[in-house]
Amino acid sequence: MTDGFFNEVPERIRFGGLGSTDPLAYKVYDPDRLVLGKRMEDHLRIAVCLWHSFAWPGSDVFGTGTFDRPWLDPRLEPMLAARSRLDAAFEFLTKLGVPFFCFHDRDVAPEGATYRETQANLDAIIDLIESHMVRTGMRLLWGTANLFSHPRYAAGAATNPDPAVFAYAATQVKSMLEATHRLGGENYVLWGGREGYETLLNTDMAREESQLARFLTMVAEHKHRIGFKGTLLIEPKPQEPTKHQYDYDGAAIVGFLERHDLHRDYRLNLEVNHATLAGHSFHHEVAYAIAHGVFGSIDANRGDYQNGWDTDQFPNSVDELSLAVYEIVRAGGFTTGGFNFDTKLRRQSSDRTDLFHGHIGGIDTLAQSLIVAAAMIEQGTLERLRRERYAGWDGELGRSILTGKVPLEVLATDVFAAKIDPQRVSGHQELLENVVNQAIWSAERAAAETTAGS
Repeated sequence: MTDGFFNEVPERIRFGGLGSTDPLAYKVYDPDRLVLGKRMEDHLRIAVCLWHSFAWPGSDVFGTGTFDRPWLDPRLEPMLAARSRLDAAFEFLTKLGVPFFCFHDRDVAPEGATYRETQANLDAIIDLIESHMVRTGMRLLWGTANLFSHPRYAAGAATNPDPAVFAYAATQVKSMLEATHRLGGENYVLWGGREGYETLLNTDMAREESQLARFLTMVAEHKHRIGFKGTLLIEPKPQEPTKHQYDYDGAAIVGFLERHDLHRDYRLNLEVNHATLAGHSFHHEVAYAIAHGVFGSIDANRGDYQNGWDTDQFPNSVDELSLAVYEIVRAGGFTTGGFNFDTKLRRQSSDRTDLFHGHIGGIDTLAQSLIVAAAMIEQGTLERLRRERYAGWDGELGRSILTGKVPLEVLATDVFAAKIDPQRVSGHQELLENVVNQAIWSAERAAAETTAGS
């Protein structure tokens, strides 16, 4: 490992443009390119996750790992393996040229025989991460605790029927929240992967909701106690690994937060593949979060429409991402959040450079989606048509209804007297879809003309 793990990529990935034939060059992503007066890098705030890329061996339920990850060899001393993994991860992050990374505690530090030993392992690794960050200038987008892999969490963490498991999980979050604070992390994420149920026959949902609310309250209280200024994020997902998870989608979480007076403390970390598993488009989840003031950050990936589980593939559809990016940029962009590539290589992509190819393609897709979103914002057609559709609510009748000045009886009297007689108005859905396609095609044409001119 001392000579480097990714020696086939000798230098940092550069912007080459659409005319470049180098597979290890960005075709669209140019960090310094100005889009709507802001650098592309500052719009997108790209991060790489350490779990799928460096802590996952490429296994699935039918087969063992296929990836070349020597630090995952069980014969290695755990802390030596952890240090080797970090060396490779920061080599990759530096060569890829992104500003952020994300990690779970168990991605980087092994558990010990006791929690005191586990904490010592984490402290030592956080020291090493801090030194890597100083050396490379890399920043932490968010940290999180793995409350789902260990058998102790088979029945959940915060929602576990055993309060001892609750206490252990709370301690683990305390440790990782403090580590995130120490590293200058901009967010902290909680994913309730096993906060749900396998069967209702032995589940008390009311009790489990109360436990989860208490858990999240304790985390918010500790955030303020230690002075962490970052954002607390909850990540929705409907099921898998459990049959049903309480954080099903953005709407379910918003209702939960409001019921338990937690809506001021938490925002959402939205994932593309999780949105589609919940039966929504990713565009919907982003728009919902923005409309309800809980938008925080993004896990960028995609699912496979022929599979019914979370495949975490690299995003490759500008059509899918551009509408979500449009909503984000239109609403003012990220504050503490960003686009984290929560993505997996396919099990047959076993070359070390495949990790670069996956991220380069995904980042270029995201960059092109930003260009399309900016074009739609500059054109203003979608915004104008949306505003015109609701124009009646800015008129006398609409204002009188919303302000409560007109009671139901008066409205009914006017309807009976034919003073109020609605007329059908087209929603123009096909026109709207054409506007989006035109923005996509125009961006492609402009890029092609730029390439030809150069």
